[in-house]
Amino acid sequence: MAPGAAPRLNPFRVNFRELYERHLARHSQYGINVLHLVAVVGMYLAWFALAVRVLGLVVSPANAPWLLLAILTPYFLALALNLPPRLLAAAAPCMAAPVAVFAVPPLPEGLARVPLWLMVPLTLAVAVGCHKFQLWSHKIYDRAGDMTEFNKKYKKGKALFALLAFYELPLLLNYLLFDRKSWSS
Repeated sequence: MAPGAAPRLNPFRVNFRELYERHLARHSQYGINVLHLVAVVGMYLAWFALAVRVLGLVVSPANAPWLLLAILTPYFLALALNLPPRLLAAAAPCMAAPVAVFAVPPLPEGLARVPLWLMVPLTLAVAVGCHKFQLWSHKIYDRAGDMTEFNKKYKKGKALFALLAFYELPLLLNYLLFDRKSWSS
């Protein structure tokens, strides 16, 4: 790596503590973390519904949610390598719960009846809406710390966006469940 160059952002090998400190510099207020959690849950439900619908074309609709859980296994393994054990114990059921929602009859069969031509734009609309909701929350909760050092290592762009999307739920859960001392108004 060239001197002064930012390291590659690898979701399978992160310094979670440092990533969390970066999160706190941007999201130190309790309210923004709650609003971001609402948006993340909305995005997960939308994307997982689409995934269950598409997987239902390959396997029976009733088995699609369980196949989705299997597909998410590498994600859980990456989290296991990088999260503190108690945070992993909190994050795993929070990731599995939205998938399990789609396993409850008659949801898989109902999703199977929604045409893909409708499901795809609905999913995109929900995802974009949730993202815009997150951006809007920064207007209400606008306190931010000094990001100078973090911006040197974590350059804005697609790689950082993907890394933060990968770890957003654990970052939020760490703040809301295990870091009460950092809560502020």
